[in-house]
Amino acid sequence: MAATSLSHLYGQLSSNNICSPPILNRSRSFYRPIVSMTTIMEQQNKSYWAAIETQIDTHLKKSMPIRPPTSVFVPLHHLTFSASKSTAPPLCIAACELVGGFADDAVTAASAIHLMHAAAFTHQHLQLSDGPMHEGSTVEHMFKPNIELLTPDGMVPFGFELLGLSEQAQKNSDRILRVIIEISRAVGSQGVVDGMYQEILHGKLKGVDDEEMMMYVCEKKEGELHACAGACGAILGGGSEEEIEKLRKYGFYVGMIQGMLNGIGKNKQERFEIVKKLKDLALKELELFQGKNVDQISTLLEM
Repeated sequence: MAATSLSHLYGQLSSNNICSPPILNRSRSFYRPIVSMTTIMEQQNKSYWAAIETQIDTHLKKSMPIRPPTSVFVPLHHLTFSASKSTAPPLCIAACELVGGFADDAVTAASAIHLMHAAAFTHQHLQLSDGPMHEGSTVEHMFKPNIELLTPDGMVPFGFELLGLSEQAQKNSDRILRVIIEISRAVGSQGVVDGMYQEILHGKLKGVDDEEMMMYVCEKKEGELHACAGACGAILGGGSEEEIEKLRKYGFYVGMIQGMLNGIGKNKQERFEIVKKLKDLALKELELFQGKNVDQISTLLEM
């Protein structure tokens, strides 16, 4: 009787598959894909630069809210944030942090540099322009040409006003004065403005491939703006004169690379060889900062 009961019970267990081994779903893997350390670092670097961009945008929006007269501040706000992004403003903050400063020490200068870039960008893409920058342009024009012509002229002094009224100006007026001079030289008639003018002349010379002129335009438009950003960040972070000059040169090479890849040199076949040499020169300038976190600032060379 007992044997019969046990046999009957075993049959029930077997029929219910209670004692059967689990059937694995081989269509799914129990292992998550391995994420390489390189991928993790790339994600961290992207997050770092994205955080800086957000900080600059937030500072600008707080500094220039849309207020009466709206005929002035609506175009000012739109043209400031619709301009293409430049790596110069984030470089300013990264350079400040590299020499031991804080992002807040340089965010106003970075915002001012962005305003200078946005002013130049808007002037390059005016609706009535017939220069090489306007050909094939996809810039959306929301305002009349006269507004787009005059508004950038207000961006430049507004950038200097931000610096003059900043908290840093109260604490370190000498540093702010030096930064104002640096920015003035970089964007003035011997800097970005000169580069824009030469690019227009170069573009009108159809069929002329002047490598020397191409390098000159990259130097003036992107090289000097990024050199200024690197130097300003180091100044505001309390860097030594040697550190300031090293980051100035590093910024210059970063700007040249940007000009070669995204500016006037982007359609040149030989640009990759030139860019490789510029990267080597840029990394050499960072050797002074061995022992510090140079990994993040060096990733600008890959952006």
